[in-house]
Amino acid sequence: MDSLDQKILAALSADARTSTTRLARRLGVARSTVQARIRRLEKTGTIAGYTIRLGAGARARRIRATVLVQIEPRASAGVLHRLQTLPQVEAAHSCSGRFDLVLRLACETTRQLDEVLDRIGAIPGVRASESLIHLSTRFDRTL
Repeated sequence: MDSLDQKILAALSADARTSTTRLARRLGVARSTVQARIRRLEKTGTIAGYTIRLGAGARARRIRATVLVQIEPRASAGVLHRLQTLPQVEAAHSCSGRFDLVLRLACETTRQLDEVLDRIGAIPGVRASESLIHLSTRFDRTL
């Protein structure tokens, strides 16, 4: 990956809807060059897909939580499989320390959050969990 690829990735990360014509003009290369580079970045898996970022209004209506989960030995595959069926679980990260997983949740209501937390706690192999409800976002570099 060279500097042109990095510039294309940066531009698409800022706005994935930017046209190849606009990218080409901005980067001073031919449109066909940008198209070929994007195709190659997609084919190699560097670009895994395109998505939307929710605006502040939509994010404000969601209740976010971080859940720390302890798992019984040799139960992680089954636990992860069950977690993947819960659409409110946006991400699951393995971690070091006394917990095995860090989950990122987004729910529409406190009732839904309570239900999801109960479902996580009831998954066979989950030994314990601790929930941290997000109150406000001070800054977020991923937005």
